Amino acid sequence: MSRASLEKDPRDVAAMFDAVARRYDLTNDVISLGQDRAWRRATLAALGAQPGETVLDLAAGTGTSSEPLADAGVRVVPCDLSTGMLGVGKRRRPDLPFVAGDALHLPFADGVFDAVTMSFGLRNVADVDAALAELLRVTRPGGRLVVCEFSRPTFAPFRTVYTNYLMRALPPVARAVSKEPDAYVYLAESIREWPDQAALGRQVRRAGWTDVAFRNLSGGIVALHRATRPEA
Repeated sequence: MSRASLEKDPRDVAAMFDAVARRYDLTNDVISLGQDRAWRRATLAALGAQPGETVLDLAAGTGTSSEPLADAGVRVVPCDLSTGMLGVGKRRRPDLPFVAGDALHLPFADGVFDAVTMSFGLRNVADVDAALAELLRVTRPGGRLVVCEFSRPTFAPFRTVYTNYLMRALPPVARAVSKEPDAYVYLAESIREWPDQAALGRQVRRAGWTDVAFRNLSGGIVALHRATRPEA
């Protein structure tokens, strides 16, 4: 497997995630020291989806973030570029309507979702502005956006320690639990190159979203970005 580059060709990104799909959730638990579960719970709380609402879970992977929504009575559509990830999820939850789709060309009509969410996936698209515009397109007026993504730790000394962990410690840890450690080298590089909280907020606003705000989790390792599609 050739790992995805920071140019983020969709075929390379999909192939990379196909290769790690079977052990993806376990590996995430290990390299995040279990914090990924808390981050996903915070994302669900920020989304505030109610029973009967229709939600797009983009970059859903194996459906880990979609399952609690479905269990709460939300009509959730898990969508991902990687068919390997979707296949793992479908075997575990055959009741969920997994859909293969590219964030830059979503296979949905305009304004069909009450809310859209994307966890740890926006960083992997080649054109973030276009992806944010696509999410806006498929959200109804007044609908909500929640993006959970790696960000920039706010405490400078910790930021240095964290960056060193990403580039030096994460690949060996990933090698111990995954047969595709190169994928996690890409992960570390893509996090390091990703814009900080304020810069991503400006991109969200430029795409046409309003009421843009963010909240740091784990000292800024991750940030929750929230926004609203303007009323028509």
